[in-house]
Amino acid sequence: MEAEILAVRAKSGDADAFAALVQRNMKSMYKIGRSVLRNDEDVADAVQETVLAAFERLGQLRDPCAFHSWLARILVNKCYDILRKRTQVVPMENLPEEPVPDAGYGNVEWKEALCCLEEKYRLILILYYIEGFKTGEIGQILDIPEATVRTRLARGRKRLFTMYQEEAERRPV
Repeated sequence: MEAEILAVRAKSGDADAFAALVQRNMKSMYKIGRSVLRNDEDVADAVQETVLAAFERLGQLRDPCAFHSWLARILVNKCYDILRKRTQVVPMENLPEEPVPDAGYGNVEWKEALCCLEEKYRLILILYYIEGFKTGEIGQILDIPEATVRTRLARGRKRLFTMYQEEAERRPV
């Protein structure tokens, strides 16, 4: 309820309310951006561009209750823009070998499993299971039919299950 009040205040021009909404959604935006881009610098750029675009388009927000999904939709579009603009390929030997800390996921196995999935499944699984969006909301965020969301959700689960079974079969008893 408080988020809705903040969204109404932000839409009426209250910059502090907008900042509070952005702060509440920062962790969620990072997780969504990371699931698409897989690179902290690109995620930071996408989040920054999302905040700016959301502030500029705040007047277009129709339903203050839907601020979170509206913001997620803008973020996903910004992530796809970054992917389209990416033209430079970095050779593997130029990548740093030091580990990159990731506060986005607590479970390493879950993160590794998600990384093995195609983006279209990974993003939907993260939006559904981690962010708690309903299939209809995910469809709106990604601009795809809800039936497609349900299909990708089922296929993503099936692929995770298959990967889990294959891994279990490889482990010695």
